[in-house]
Amino acid sequence: MAVHRSPTPPFARGGAIPNIMFYVYILKSKKDKKLYIGYTGNLRSRYAEHKNGLVEATKNRRPIDIVYYEAYGKKESAQEREKQLKKFGSSYKGLIK
Repeated sequence: MAVHRSPTPPFARGGAIPNIMFYVYILKSKKDKKLYIGYTGNLRSRYAEHKNGLVEATKNRRPIDIVYYEAYGKKESAQEREKQLKKFGSSYKGLIK
């Protein structure tokens, strides 16, 4: 009779503990020089979506570059920071400089 065990997470065997981060980012359009603010749990993947025209808000403003980002350990913190940056209107341009 075979014994079935549940898989042990890698960090329980001495491996790395998963590091989950959330990011607030600012993109700048090379086409119209406008900025876009967003947040995500996977910055590389989200940036690729923007670059490939899969995000409605930026697909007609390509090419775009990431000009700024911040990392947070909690999703709620990233969401709050995104709201703050959007609330301040054009004052976040100071971050870029």
